[in-house]
Amino acid sequence: MIIRRVLISVTDKTGLAEFAKVLTDLGAEIFSTGGTLKALRESGVPAGSITDVTNFPEILDGRVKTLHPAVFAGILAKRTVPDHIEQIKKLNISLFDMVVVNLYKFEETVASGAGIEAVVENIDIGGPSLIRAAAKNYEGCAVVVDPTQYHEIISELKSHGEIGPNLLSRLAAMAFENVALYDVAIAKYFRNKFVAGEKLRGSFLSAQPKYMDMRYGENPHQSAAFYGDLEKHFSRIHGKELSYNNLVDVDAAQRLVQEFSGPAAVIVKHTNPCGTAEAETVLLAYKKALKTDTKSSFGGIVAVNRGVDSDLAELLNQIFLEVVIAPGFSDEAIKILEKKKDRRLLVSKERLLDDYQFRAACGGVLVQSADAFVFDESNLKVVTRREPSAKDLEDMKFAYTICKHVKSNAIVFAKDGVTLGVGAGQMSRVDSVKIARAKAEEAGLDLKGSVAASDAFFPFSDNVEEIAKAGAVAIIQPGGSVRDSESIEAADKLNISMVFTGMRHFKH
Repeated sequence: MIIRRVLISVTDKTGLAEFAKVLTDLGAEIFSTGGTLKALRESGVPAGSITDVTNFPEILDGRVKTLHPAVFAGILAKRTVPDHIEQIKKLNISLFDMVVVNLYKFEETVASGAGIEAVVENIDIGGPSLIRAAAKNYEGCAVVVDPTQYHEIISELKSHGEIGPNLLSRLAAMAFENVALYDVAIAKYFRNKFVAGEKLRGSFLSAQPKYMDMRYGENPHQSAAFYGDLEKHFSRIHGKELSYNNLVDVDAAQRLVQEFSGPAAVIVKHTNPCGTAEAETVLLAYKKALKTDTKSSFGGIVAVNRGVDSDLAELLNQIFLEVVIAPGFSDEAIKILEKKKDRRLLVSKERLLDDYQFRAACGGVLVQSADAFVFDESNLKVVTRREPSAKDLEDMKFAYTICKHVKSNAIVFAKDGVTLGVGAGQMSRVDSVKIARAKAEEAGLDLKGSVAASDAFFPFSDNVEEIAKAGAVAIIQPGGSVRDSESIEAADKLNISMVFTGMRHFKH
């Protein structure tokens, strides 16, 4: 398709002057609106006003500019339908061969904290309409929604003198996606603003722009990409591109480490924490976390909630790690850590917080509110004769917080702000107990005086018996089993304390 007549109305003017000059050099006539028209003319690009097309002024502070039959007929008329062309000629309307439009910065306005009046003024009306019209008639009108598309369009025009059907159809697909993202952002804002108290509604709105393609997914034969704004939460300052599995583990590690206010370190492998500790310094926390399971930590992800200095960097370099996450790295630490050229270094920024979580299942999408549990001692119910000590309660809080982040069935042994053994993802809860105990013994860690946390209730008293054999003095679990009385009786018999939280934390 040869480009003879172009409508341009953009918010993002990156590369616009250069693009428009090429179009005019190739013989295209350009029409534009408001600030775009001003920018084009100031750049020396000859451009006519859209009012020359509509014979109607821009009104209502620019709210109405392009919404006119002379514009939309020129875009929507099918070039292959004689009746359309005859009507266009009778009405003395000229065709548009290209529409170049990008939209008001709605999401940026929301993110700035602007009030609703400013937000509403940044809801584009004419722009999406122009994009939809051109995309609908993609065989006869090229639609351009992003400055990154300019180069390919210029290349095709210079090489062939026209835009071919393959590029036209791809531009249309990207245009419809662009408008869909925009509409979802507006709908989500209004839903959160005016119906935030309502539970899940009749439709689930989720639309994210592609951030990057990935080499592959969980396995090399699976394609993958990341959609969303990774830069909002992390900056990669060193190392190769993050993989699909890296990002899944990064998410798990960061969500756990941000649970702690004191200096803390988390080591994650395949989304499960194999070592976690909170201590006086983040260096000491990492040393303690590493002792929990040195073998599993190899090839893992480390997240800390304090800056990394040279001492910690030297320690981190002693084993193979895929990713290190921290709110900052000293210059000396970066020099040390950069010696491992492939290992990724991520600076954590905004907290990872979700209103909802979702996953593909059964050909659809499962949606749930996030598990935003905050430990509250006032909700605990002591169910045994033995009362937990203040220290036991502190250890319980630590262990139960970690247990929420372990794949179910989950058991965590802990003491003095350090994980001693983690049992994850077993079909039988008592097997998780046995694995956690075995992990501690393998690491040479003493479970005497420790506490044990379970993400869900004990179906049988054998869990209590195994925990007591390990040397634990207290158990924290949700309760709620029809056999709770058997577990309580076993705990009393073994002289260990047990508290119920009343809240389960399955993590499938």
